[in-house]
Amino acid sequence: MGNVIPYKIQIISIVGSLLFMFFIFRLITKGKLREEYSIVWIFCTIALLLFAIWRDGLDIIAKFLGVYYAPALIFLGAIFAIIVFLVHLSVVNSKQQGQIKQLAQELALLKEKMENKQKEDGKNG
Repeated sequence: MGNVIPYKIQIISIVGSLLFMFFIFRLITKGKLREEYSIVWIFCTIALLLFAIWRDGLDIIAKFLGVYYAPALIFLGAIFAIIVFLVHLSVVNSKQQGQIKQLAQELALLKEKMENKQKEDGKNG
């Protein structure tokens, strides 16, 4: 009876990971999540699925890396992934701010040209 509970947790983890993967694919197909951002989520889900199936994997990797408390390795990986993702979003945000500034400047120039054209047409008409 004592061995049943770990298997329940393992099954719940596998099903949860697969449902999350399905959710990510649905967001991609509906166009709500771009492929470049989905790669991070797919890799994270694959890692969760891998550790849900390979139960001793986390302990083996933690011992190899010299981490004494294996679950701390999950937090370390999650913090690292979050930092990388935040840097990526900062780069994208900076790029978009530059594009918005350029578009605003072009729009102002076009607006000025249109106003000048309307003034010329008013004088000639």
